[in-house]
Amino acid sequence: MNSSDLLRFLRARSSVREYSGEPLDPEDIDYILACASTAPSAGNREAWDVVVVTDDDVRLELASAALEQVHIREAPAVFVVCANYVRSMSHYGERGILYALEDATIACTYMMLAAHARDLHSCWTGAFEESEVRDLLGLPQHIRPVALLAVGKGRPPLEPMKRMPVDEHVHRETW
Repeated sequence: MNSSDLLRFLRARSSVREYSGEPLDPEDIDYILACASTAPSAGNREAWDVVVVTDDDVRLELASAALEQVHIREAPAVFVVCANYVRSMSHYGERGILYALEDATIACTYMMLAAHARDLHSCWTGAFEESEVRDLLGLPQHIRPVALLAVGKGRPPLEPMKRMPVDEHVHRETW
């Protein structure tokens, strides 16, 4: 893949909120997780964990915890990406909290791109009641859910999302 191919690949990905309901192949799930395991992390601590949810009833409860966002219920799989504070704080102290959050978000990004590479669609969801997700999945206290990543065969938007010009984000040397 050359740099033009990469940019084209990235621009072709979009968040999808409508899914066909077709179940995910277990090989797709394994591929997504394998790709996540290659994500860079602070000090190579890999301070992230994921709960893969494919059960209809649990996805329904996750959708409720996610402020009734329908795509969480409709996607055949939801990857609940979590920061593992202990794994990072054991090495970095308090700063490890930030590093664990960063590790989890990078791993989630890799999962999104892996789904895209398999011709699947995804939607990163950050709006959810953390305590409800924690209780539903039985997460230990040192684990914080950071994102719900819905994945499946979807119906992408007809037109790509408009993006801000790169220069709106970039400052060179100083602000």
